[in-house]
Amino acid sequence: MKSTYRWRTIDIVIASTIAVAFGVVFWAWNILWGATESAFSFFPPAQTLLYGVWLMPAVLAGLIIRKPGASLYTETVAAIISALLGAQWGAMVIPQGLVQGLGAELAFALLLYRSWKLPAALLAGALTGLSAALFDFFAWNAAYDLWDYRIPYALLTIVSSTIVAGAGSWALTRALAPTGVLDRFAAGRDRALV
Repeated sequence: MKSTYRWRTIDIVIASTIAVAFGVVFWAWNILWGATESAFSFFPPAQTLLYGVWLMPAVLAGLIIRKPGASLYTETVAAIISALLGAQWGAMVIPQGLVQGLGAELAFALLLYRSWKLPAALLAGALTGLSAALFDFFAWNAAYDLWDYRIPYALLTIVSSTIVAGAGSWALTRALAPTGVLDRFAAGRDRALV
């Protein structure tokens, strides 16, 4: 019996394409993040409302490829590309990407890689946001006050990720499906059912 979880060449190509594209997006988003810091000086944790873009490849790849490892692979490779392009946080973004990818991967695994509707995307977005917040809690924000900074930062990261990475990736998948570019994937074949 052929495993539905076995990766095809097209799965690897598309996951890599998503990762590279988002690695470049990350590079630009890193610049935007730095440029908007002063705009959030009234409440610095609010800047994490922009965070969800960094988590999109994990959810998007999971929704399109629908196989174990897609979220983890895509988010990690995107982080590697970001680091190679000169992310201001250096190589630390690579383990960060790995942890973020694990969050989305956990969501799809909890659903046994069988649910691809909006609630699944929102769960993947929320869990990748949670994993990102936990990483940042210890790696970047350990010196900050718990209740004035770290807790609001974590909560707003989860909100951003749920909306931007979760709902945004679901909407992007729905928008791509009718174009035919996803026809080699179940996500494209489901377009009549969406």
